Amino acid sequence: MREYPVMDPSEGLTLFYPTVPKTAIDEVAATLATRWIGQGPRVERFEQQFKAKYLIDHSPLAVGSGTDALHLAYLLAGLQADDEVLVPVFTCTATNIPLLYIGAKVNFVDIDPQTMNISIADLKRKINDRTRAIVTVDYGGICCDYDEINSLALKYNIPVIQDAAHSLGSRYDGKIVGSFSDFVIFSFQAIKTLTTGDGGMLAIRNKTLLPRAKKLRWFGIDRESKQGGIWENDIVDVGYKYQMTDIAAAMGLGGLEKVDSNISHRKAIFAKYQENLKNFSGVKVIAPVSEKALDFCPWLLTVLVEGDRVGLMDKLREQKIESAQVHFRNDRYSIFGQRRKDLPVMDELEHRYLVLPSHPRVTLEQVDKVCSVVKSGW
Repeated sequence: MREYPVMDPSEGLTLFYPTVPKTAIDEVAATLATRWIGQGPRVERFEQQFKAKYLIDHSPLAVGSGTDALHLAYLLAGLQADDEVLVPVFTCTATNIPLLYIGAKVNFVDIDPQTMNISIADLKRKINDRTRAIVTVDYGGICCDYDEINSLALKYNIPVIQDAAHSLGSRYDGKIVGSFSDFVIFSFQAIKTLTTGDGGMLAIRNKTLLPRAKKLRWFGIDRESKQGGIWENDIVDVGYKYQMTDIAAAMGLGGLEKVDSNISHRKAIFAKYQENLKNFSGVKVIAPVSEKALDFCPWLLTVLVEGDRVGLMDKLREQKIESAQVHFRNDRYSIFGQRRKDLPVMDELEHRYLVLPSHPRVTLEQVDKVCSVVKSGW
């Protein structure tokens, strides 16, 4: 694959751009004038406001990144060394690397050719009595088929850990993301729909796990007891430094005030791409197929390219439009062993998918331009 330098926004249309509203900037400025810039009262405020907006029965735990949230979810789910876990092969490596920390056995599942989400057919083929958890990723914001996934998990009495890093604001069967899996993680990394610079949230269905989760987030220490003047606490779990700071939480609080308009614009951009490209045979927009997943927040705009993908990327770059793959099949990386031979759909699509600009700074007129360039051929 040809190397493309990262494009400067002054030079053309970039693939990503952080969304930091003035409300977030004001919240950060106010925070910097207080005694709390590490984990303090704003973290708890952010957790509660996030819960009120996006969670129903789940308990929130704000952390330093989506990867932190995943690692904690795997630990709270009871995963141990040599446990077999079914995971999507197509995702950010952050989904699967924490399983390597634990020493779990990663069993990669193929992708669905329509959505690039985890394949239900391959999941059914690979689940077995040794499987200890199912991990899902809502690629581009499109929810996986959770009726089928939860039915399988119930049959085998194992948890579902949902990586919703892409799908903040999406719904499945009318239910908001964060309400239908045992553990749900959100990412607030720089270019996500809601950003805290870097950060994440873990949503936990079983509320009895929250006290342990809080300890694991902060070195294994019962932080609330310690701050209450009880200094004789024992440490019984090897914890981590996974907490969110008040500075990050301030960005999150300010961002929550504007996130709905952000999501609305992303939906408008997606609809515009679909409208422009629906009758063009050279590319196909990745979109929901199931009616239950139609109401979604598009974090990525992905197309499947017929023919020379590199040629299209070159054509777009000539017109100062950035494009890329963003995520790659995880089994290409040495840390996961070797490339698997039982992932035929991933094999077919890995040289065809391409991500086009889709963020709140992209205008509908710019979408028209991108689509015009695409339809002019390459």
